[in-house]
Amino acid sequence: MERVNVILNHPVFTRSLMRLSELEADRVFCRHGIEHLLDVARIAHILNLESEKKAFPKDLVYAAALLHDIGRARQYEDGTPHEKESADLAKIILSDCGFDESESKIIIDAILLHRTSNKGEKTVFAEHIFRADKFSRRCCDCVKFNECSWELKNGWVEY
Repeated sequence: MERVNVILNHPVFTRSLMRLSELEADRVFCRHGIEHLLDVARIAHILNLESEKKAFPKDLVYAAALLHDIGRARQYEDGTPHEKESADLAKIILSDCGFDESESKIIIDAILLHRTSNKGEKTVFAEHIFRADKFSRRCCDCVKFNECSWELKNGWVEY
């Protein structure tokens, strides 16, 4: 997990998370800070271990989960879809952190597809990130459950 720890300390990652934290400071709905990113990583790792299709290296799973929402600040600022900005930032970070081209492609594809529910477009790896992102939300204990308009909110705990 050495490369994952390098991601956590990468200046682009830390600046992006800091800016996102500032922009979401008054947000009453789910936030996208390190807690969310680590929840997604852990759930995606569980899904990966449970999958009969293919087990991916743990550091790839964690890298994709940690990077999937880092472009959200830009979305708040100018409307750029956060999956596109997250993928652009991830390219820089992954290269600096020792991920090779094929590993980076797997991760970036998952980041780009983490918001779409169309399974036909996604690899098994991307589906793990998508599902973990949705399962990570604890809608069942949210005081804003009835006010939330998120179409995928869940009222149960699965992972």
